[in-house]
Amino acid sequence: MAKNLDSLDKKILRMIAEDARIPFLEVARACEVSGAAIHQRMQKLNKLGVLKGSHFLIDPEKIGYETCAYIGLNLRNPETFDKAVDALRDIPEVVECHYTTGDYDLFIKLYAQNNHHLLTIIHDKLQPLGLARSETIIAFGSAFDRQLPIVDILDKEADDDE
Repeated sequence: MAKNLDSLDKKILRMIAEDARIPFLEVARACEVSGAAIHQRMQKLNKLGVLKGSHFLIDPEKIGYETCAYIGLNLRNPETFDKAVDALRDIPEVVECHYTTGDYDLFIKLYAQNNHHLLTIIHDKLQPLGLARSETIIAFGSAFDRQLPIVDILDKEADDDE
């Protein structure tokens, strides 16, 4: 996929990775191209799937969701896999769902208002999915949370191309 990216695309990615709210005209000035050219490149990056949406991040704790939990799920009947994933999509507290290898069929991340709310979600929303078992890990906090370091990856690719 990175082979489809030229030096202008890479410069744009570096800039927006540092500040997603940077105005296109500021990016255009730094890249010495027109604002229209930046707009076209952003559309191209979206179409290629390099950029996935644009949104604000809400701090769950600031809106009353104090418990973050990761839960490994094992389904009793593997034939219900797609149905379980669709049902997980309908649970608003579930913010991530991953297909995994190893001990779990699925691994999810969710936010709950507190431990009691977490128990209610597990009992009322997850157990009806036909779980054989689940394992819950409560996170006390995040040491860090970041995007992939664009600069390092793109610089390494440039070195590999030489």
